[in-house]
Amino acid sequence: SEDVLSKDTGECAICLEELQQGDTIARLPCLCIYHKGQVFLTVHTYTSRNCIDEWFEVNRSCPEHPSD
Repeated sequence: SEDVLSKDTGECAICLEELQQGDTIARLPCLCIYHKGQVFLTVHTYTSRNCIDEWFEVNRSCPEHPSD
């Protein structure tokens, strides 16, 4: 499910960037969370961070719980 993070929560296990309050996230059934649909402005360029969507293009399980 898609949600907005209510507080800083460590790092995304896919991109290793911090999960920060206000980030759009995907919460998997195992309760792990990853960036979803983030767009950032960094020194004149926009960067999109869809970590879990890109992960699911090649994998069908949670990065932290591959056997689930």
